[in-house]
Amino acid sequence: MFHFDAESVHDLTLKSLKAAERVGALKFRASPPPCQPRQVMGLSFSNPVGLAAGLDKNAAVIDGMAALGFGFIEVGTVTPRPQSGNPKPRLFRIEAAEGIINRFGFNNLGVDHLVENVKAAQYDGILGINIGKNFDTPNEHAVDDYLICMRKVYAYASYITVNISSPNTKNLRALQEKETLSNLLQSLKLEQLKLTEAHGRYVPIALKIAPDLESGQVIEIADLLMLHKIDGVIATNTTLSRERVQGMRHSNEAGGLSGAPVREKSTLVIQQLSKQLQGALPIIGVGGILNGADAVEKVAAGARLVQLYSGLIYKGPQLIHAVSRALG
Repeated sequence: MFHFDAESVHDLTLKSLKAAERVGALKFRASPPPCQPRQVMGLSFSNPVGLAAGLDKNAAVIDGMAALGFGFIEVGTVTPRPQSGNPKPRLFRIEAAEGIINRFGFNNLGVDHLVENVKAAQYDGILGINIGKNFDTPNEHAVDDYLICMRKVYAYASYITVNISSPNTKNLRALQEKETLSNLLQSLKLEQLKLTEAHGRYVPIALKIAPDLESGQVIEIADLLMLHKIDGVIATNTTLSRERVQGMRHSNEAGGLSGAPVREKSTLVIQQLSKQLQGALPIIGVGGILNGADAVEKVAAGARLVQLYSGLIYKGPQLIHAVSRALG
C-alpha cells in the first residue's frame, strides 16, 4: 500500500471496512487480550486503547473500527457546516521516521451527516465525538461553532472532545491562549450543564491540546481545566516541529507531523499536565505510540487511557492487541 498515494489508500481502507460492514464480515470480531476495565470521566472502558480522532472524520466506519478490538472510538473532527479542507495532496508518509504529515484542514461532511452515521451504527461502546470550528469562522465567533456541534452531538456521544489544537486551520491554536480559552471553556461548561438537564444524562467534555506548548502554557491550561471543571484532557495533537525528520523526504511539507517523531513531545506534555493536575482530571495520551512500550511510557507519564492513529498505518491492527497486552 505504501507504493500508492497516502490519501487514496486512506480512503480505500475506509471503503473496505464499510464493505465488510455491509456483507456481515464483522461478525468475526477481534478479541483483545483480557485486561482490567478503566473507569475514566465517569465512563467504563473495556480496555484502555482507543482510536484517535482524524481517521474516521465522518463516523462512517464505527462498526468496522470496533471490530478491530478498540476499547473506545473517537470520530471527527466535525464542523457545523461541511467543508472540503485544504487542497490535495495533503497527506505524506515519512517512512524513514515512521511519521506522517497531514494538512487536511478539518475536511468533513458536517455535523448533521456525522450524527446520521452515528445513529445508523450498531456499536454500543464508548464513543467520543471530536468537534471543531469551520475554517471561515473568525476566532471571536469560534464558540458559536463549538456550541452548535455540542448541541447536535450531545445525545449520541459518550464524551465530547473540543479540538483547538489542529495546526491546519488558520489561527485555531490561538484559542489555546489563556483569556480566549477561559472564555471558551466557561461557555462550554454552561452549555454542558443545560444539556445535562435537557437530556437527563451528563456527557463529559475533554480538551485536545497541542504538543508545541511551552511549559508555562501547559500549566496555564491545566489550571483553566480545573477552574472550569472540564472532565478530561487529550495530549496531544500533531506537531509543527521538524526536528526529528530533518532532511527526510516530505519533511518540508506544511502540516502537522504525527507518528514516532512526536512521541517525546507528547509524553513531555503529559508529564507536565500530570504534575500540575495532581489527578484532578484524567489525561488521555496520544502521539507516537507504535508498540506496547510506547503506551506504557504514556501511562507512566500520567495518562489513564491511550489512543492510536499513525501507529496503525505502520504496524497494522495488531498494534491494538500489543498495546492492550502491555497495559494489562
